[in-house]
Amino acid sequence: MAESSFFTYKGVPLVRSGKTIYFGNMYDEYVVMIEILGTKKVGGMDVADKLRIRKMATDITLPPKDQIVKKAEKESLYEALDIACAWLKV
Repeated sequence: MAESSFFTYKGVPLVRSGKTIYFGNMYDEYVVMIEILGTKKVGGMDVADKLRIRKMATDITLPPKDQIVKKAEKESLYEALDIACAWLKV
């Protein structure tokens, strides 16, 4: 098996592109998309304080509206990843 070049959280791939984070394996039935909607300064660093979470089907034959099966909003990345783990049952 090839070694993954992605950062992982609890053994699951975690990929960031700009203000969007994808959590999960695209070969699985579902992944979680986390959008950073707002940040605040903490110790000189920007920290996410408003996030939108969506559990999405990876089936590209579905219409985009039908790909989203669950939604939530959280106030920290930890809370968002905690819910994402529960949704993917990691």
